[in-house]
Amino acid sequence: MKGLLVLAALAVAGSSFYLFQFSRTPANFAATKKVEFNLGKGMKPYEISYGLERAGLIRNASLMVWYGKLTRAWGRIKAADYEISPSMTPAQILKLLKSGIGIQRALLVREGENIYQVAQSVQNVGLASADETLRLMRSPEFIAHLGLGAEGIRSLEGYLFPNTYFYDKRDNVEEILNRMVMAFLRSWTPEYEARAAQLGLSRMQIITLASIIEKETGADFERPIISSVFHNRLKKRMRLQSDPTTIYGMWDRYHGNIHKRDLSTPSDYNTYTLPGLPIGPISNPNPASVKAALYPAATDYLYFVSKNDGTHAFSKTYEEHADWVRRLQMNAAAREGKSWRDLKSRHP
Repeated sequence: MKGLLVLAALAVAGSSFYLFQFSRTPANFAATKKVEFNLGKGMKPYEISYGLERAGLIRNASLMVWYGKLTRAWGRIKAADYEISPSMTPAQILKLLKSGIGIQRALLVREGENIYQVAQSVQNVGLASADETLRLMRSPEFIAHLGLGAEGIRSLEGYLFPNTYFYDKRDNVEEILNRMVMAFLRSWTPEYEARAAQLGLSRMQIITLASIIEKETGADFERPIISSVFHNRLKKRMRLQSDPTTIYGMWDRYHGNIHKRDLSTPSDYNTYTLPGLPIGPISNPNPASVKAALYPAATDYLYFVSKNDGTHAFSKTYEEHADWVRRLQMNAAAREGKSWRDLKSRHP
């Protein structure tokens, strides 16, 4: 009997030593290329282990199952897409699978992009087609599901918070859009709600105004001044006459140039023909533009014109504005060598 116990103890010790050796031995010491391994939620230890073996990441799936049991690792692994090198040991692989640190795929929503551009970015990273994404962005059911049913909006334009969104293959476009909208809703504070009410404007109207401000200037210091021009024009019942709104209304046929006939062609967004604000936002604005829409500078300005360098000249009267147009837009020398791209070098 004593001999059997000794033999059993030796067998256990031998097995433990063998597992220890296995856990410290990579499948390929010399490997330099990593392999993407998709660990799905609910996968069993044997599924994971044989998947790792098939991918050439470990040498023996059965030993991996037992090693995971011995170390109690299987109950702590996290579903994600991982990049694993065959030069990693089984112990290192299990440590990675427990960390949840998977491949960081990123979708960038830039400040001032509209839903068409965001949908194209979604397609570019392979989450969904641009058409499918646009249909979802315009779906009344999906808009209501996000808690925006009473907002009076036609699409999620303006409500997609500019940021970098990380995702993995398990995420779908609905989840990503939900995260964008939730980020926007978190940015809209009770203070903002109270201020919008003070101005007599709805949240949608503030976001619409902010989206226009966003497209008119990239200079942070100008946003409240641009905002003041639009607020002043709204108070005087003057048309906003903002080129970006016209461009948005003709997005499907816009190719980089805007013509006089475009400015006189009515649309739900053309503020050359519409009184007041357009029917909804024209971009997804920077939070600074939202703040500027809520808190415009105190000015008497009614007009502005580009200085061709990313900033603007502001005027109180049409005569003064017309003079600036002659000096800055009709004079070729005033435009020579200037670009809005120089803005950040002068105003970091």
